[in-house]
Amino acid sequence: MRAARTMLLLAALAVLVAVPWFGSDVLIQFGINALLLAVLAQGWNVIGGYAGYASFGNSVFYGLGSYGVAIAMAQWQLPFGVGLLFGAALAVVFAVLIGMPVLRLRGHYFAIATLALAQVMAAIVSNVKLAGRNVGLVLPPLNNDPLFYELSLVLLVLATLTVYWLTRSRFGFGLIAIRENEEGAAVMGVNTTLYKTVAFAISGVFSALAGGIHAYWVTFIDPESAFDIGLNVKMIIMAVFGGPGTVFGPVVGALSLSAVSELLSSEITSLAGLFFGVVVVVAVVLMPRGLADVLRRFRSTGWRYFAENVRSHQL
Repeated sequence: MRAARTMLLLAALAVLVAVPWFGSDVLIQFGINALLLAVLAQGWNVIGGYAGYASFGNSVFYGLGSYGVAIAMAQWQLPFGVGLLFGAALAVVFAVLIGMPVLRLRGHYFAIATLALAQVMAAIVSNVKLAGRNVGLVLPPLNNDPLFYELSLVLLVLATLTVYWLTRSRFGFGLIAIRENEEGAAVMGVNTTLYKTVAFAISGVFSALAGGIHAYWVTFIDPESAFDIGLNVKMIIMAVFGGPGTVFGPVVGALSLSAVSELLSSEITSLAGLFFGVVVVVAVVLMPRGLADVLRRFRSTGWRYFAENVRSHQL
């Protein structure tokens, strides 16, 4: 069974790798967007799925990564790789400085606090001359979609391997313990503040790297697009739809929802905006543990699986 699953994963990866050689330009561009969204969902999975802290602040990391690349390339004429590292470093510093006080909050208090971070950061960047203020920054163009596609795919593989490591490491077990019972984890010797801050930083690094790749691909950023709250909502929905706290759930959720959303936006534009709202309702009510849990339990429970979830929510 494990060998068959491994072969299936390798086959899926081979298909994704081959897209730039056999796919159209439109498919490659869609692939870049979908893969970067999958990276964001996987990054959110670290803090939201494993640590159990529903962060609405990951769009800040995305924006910092975008501006890290933009400032390095447009203002300092440095290479793209240096810009990626600079953006990732900004994300880590922000995660540590903000994470230490904010991660002491819990539940909806934490969610509200992180929700405000993106707006605050956008306002700050809008007044920084180095970041182009409200006008934004224009990066040097590079017309090479296959390169950006492969970079996005490599980043997704690294993010997924990191999440897989969490399922096998003491650090990952500590995050799961925090998610299930934070007080109990602290009693058992888990340094909850350190674990949550490191998880926040790991989540931020992948979000920042995704933002940096996207910034160089589109060659222009401004505060509104870089610190978009809607992007944070998307990554949460995709992770929850696929299965938070699982290795492949956020990836499956991101790729499948991206495909359906793209189809709706091209065929029935008026319905595209409603799609993610419907997904939220379906995911929370019928399958709160995501597609991964549905695939694992549906064979034994059948359609009763959805009825049990509805009953458990007292709807």
